Amino acid sequence: MENERDFSMKEAMMFSHKVAQVSKAMWKCVEKDWQSWIKPFGLNINEHHILWIAYQLEGASISDISKFGVMHVSTAFNFSKKLEVQGYLTFSKKENDKRNTYVKLTEDGRSLLLRTIEEYNPDEYGIFGASLKIRELYGKFPEFDELMAVIRSVYGSEFMAILDTTENKLNTEFEETDGHLSSTLKKVDLEKVLTP
Repeated sequence: MENERDFSMKEAMMFSHKVAQVSKAMWKCVEKDWQSWIKPFGLNINEHHILWIAYQLEGASISDISKFGVMHVSTAFNFSKKLEVQGYLTFSKKENDKRNTYVKLTEDGRSLLLRTIEEYNPDEYGIFGASLKIRELYGKFPEFDELMAVIRSVYGSEFMAILDTTENKLNTEFEETDGHLSSTLKKVDLEKVLTP
């Protein structure tokens, strides 16, 4: 079987090492940026990510949060519980699915998430700033088609669909005015979304 490979062990090792190094370097920058962004709201990255996922899925199981948040189930559960205690999430079981625990944003949770989005400042994001050079040179931000294909192969199409959901929600539920994002949902719309 080994003789049938069309790549060398050296190629495999160098590719794996490069992916590890680049991913670690990028995550370190993203982690710093993300923590700086949400610190004024008293959130950590896991909590903010859970709020995003609950918003995107309009209610999510702990398993969904674990899968789409790329975190262990116990991490998803524990941070979701903390958000529940703070009044940002509610826990429930579905009538037809008593095995899984589901979370949904409360009005306070949705409000908090929307405030974080409205306070996003690209000037404070290192990765974004570094990407501007590519945009200036090529007229567009870096694209990740090959990387997305690899991630789809590892995590599946459903995982990738969450990224599309995020983009769609940002496009339909937010507008930009004077360089700031604000939600286009009115109070009546919020009540519809928050009612189980």
